Amino acid sequence: EVQLQASGGGLVQAGGSLRLSCAASGFTLDEYAIGWFRQAPGKEREDISCIMNTDGGTYYADSVKGRFTISSDHAKNTVTLQMNSLKPEDTAVYYCAATDCGDLIYYWGQGTQVTVSS
Repeated sequence: EVQLQASGGGLVQAGGSLRLSCAASGFTLDEYAIGWFRQAPGKEREDISCIMNTDGGTYYADSVKGRFTISSDHAKNTVTLQMNSLKPEDTAVYYCAATDCGDLIYYWGQGTQVTVSS
């Protein structure tokens, strides 16, 4: 059974950091890229970062570039999103997904809430 387990969300003050993890099971990180998405109340889902399964290439949305870093540990089958210099506008539910770093989403994980207070 394919599962993606996101964890690491929480409440942090502006300027602080959080590290989100996405643990994959039922497939390996060699098979799919992993993307991070977020959705704030009343807003559309935003594609914020992705890491390719083929060459480890990464993508960042302009809104997080320079503050967030995505990485993968194939031995642990886990992708991490290090989030620094957090802003109140980063508040959202964060999801990870198995994807092609394009338009295709193969599997969704459950979300983890990130709340940044001002």
